[in-house]
Amino acid sequence: MVAYTLNLRVFWPLAAAAALATLLLLYASSLGDSPSVPGGCPGWAPGVTPLGLALGLAILLLLAGCRSSRPWPARPGPPPGPGAPSRAGPGRKELLEDFYERHVRLSPHVLGHSKAHVAELVGELLRAGRAHAPPEASLALRGDFVQIGSSYEEHKVARPDCFDILVPLRLPRGLKLEPHFGEPPVSDPALCSLETPRRSEWARRHRAFTDTFLVVERVENQAYRLATGAVLRWFYSAVQRCMSAVRFRFEQRCVLGLALQDDRVILRLTPRSDYVCCHISMSVRLIPALPAGDGAHWVAASMCAGTPLWTAYLPRQEQRLLGWLKGRLPPASCHLKCLQMAKAVRDLGGQVLGSRDGDDWRLILSSYSLKMAWLRLLLTTPPEAWEEGRLVERLEDLLRCVRDGLQRRSLAHLFLGGDATLLPDFLSVPRPVRGTAPSDLWARFSPATLDLVSARLAYSWTNLHRLIRLGRPQRTSSSGGVPCKHVDSE
Repeated sequence: MVAYTLNLRVFWPLAAAAALATLLLLYASSLGDSPSVPGGCPGWAPGVTPLGLALGLAILLLLAGCRSSRPWPARPGPPPGPGAPSRAGPGRKELLEDFYERHVRLSPHVLGHSKAHVAELVGELLRAGRAHAPPEASLALRGDFVQIGSSYEEHKVARPDCFDILVPLRLPRGLKLEPHFGEPPVSDPALCSLETPRRSEWARRHRAFTDTFLVVERVENQAYRLATGAVLRWFYSAVQRCMSAVRFRFEQRCVLGLALQDDRVILRLTPRSDYVCCHISMSVRLIPALPAGDGAHWVAASMCAGTPLWTAYLPRQEQRLLGWLKGRLPPASCHLKCLQMAKAVRDLGGQVLGSRDGDDWRLILSSYSLKMAWLRLLLTTPPEAWEEGRLVERLEDLLRCVRDGLQRRSLAHLFLGGDATLLPDFLSVPRPVRGTAPSDLWARFSPATLDLVSARLAYSWTNLHRLIRLGRPQRTSSSGGVPCKHVDSE
């Protein structure tokens, strides 16, 4: 049964108004019945006016209302038990758990179906253009691919329809490229140029490839650099030819589309009625990569468009490190949920920012930057500290580590020139990137921008309950069909 509690702050003003109205009605009714008193009001004692009496009564009622509405000191009682609910509302742990289940956690069914269909389609697409032998004077598709990113590392949030695929390429037969780190036009030691040996005979013999894919940077030594833009344009055309070969095969299942947006090759998969039960249109970023040995790849530096600069990407080493960390953590650990919630805090904190500030916010607090800080925290924290019940503590530690890096104006890469003592002994970095200088992921951002992001991140964590209540992110996806029944069941 629901009990009703009287709200005294509302009751006493209403009582004062009712008393005043009653007094005025009595006065009005006495005008016609009572004899007049010389020098006074009819029906009232001399010296007493209805207005003065009404004001006095209203003041007394208001004073009584203020007195009664003031909270009385609570009587000391027995302390609540460990399972008693708090009257102050849910704590931060309960708030995070509820927000995670409602807005962050992805359905394993939907994500699993999406990954399976992306792998099937991309696999058939690339096999159609596979070169079984190294070409004589051109690039070629190797025919395989590497699944990278948060979708395949189990810390994807919010959207189950965006994927990153690394596509290895074959270099022409006889072409040798050597990495040169820390050279102009960018001083970041993680960026390098891929150059031919000095006075390369191969470049002289294959002028068509040299004129298309190589640029001269050292005229006196006849050294050529591989151009990122030329490789990207060739890759886009090669994927278009593969789509033409397999389009009829997929016509009954989905609609394929290819676009080149901001130096990114985007493959769009729009399923037809019965192809994907979840009816989700997926967007796949295809990234051309050159093998660097031991599972490492050279990929174009996206932040330096128009320059022939590359950076090393080590998916095999990252996957082995994640597997090793998972084996030493408790069975029910919160390490993946911690990284997912850090991304959710980032998304909530950046919702009200403008276009320019929002771009800086997302670039500085990118998923890869948060993952680097998260891996460093995992390597420097005891495994038992990542139990399920310590999610709030570990999330606060992770955000504190990110803020400390912002205040130091640096976030060191874990593999490219990082502290080798943090990594386990079985992890080996390929020889071309083994001796690089320490790489800073935030080297290209100004101190003022990093300070603004640090202050905004602190505000977002302090006011997380308010941001969750006012700006809950929506689970948006490019779905064009009937919602999957498995989403609601999970």
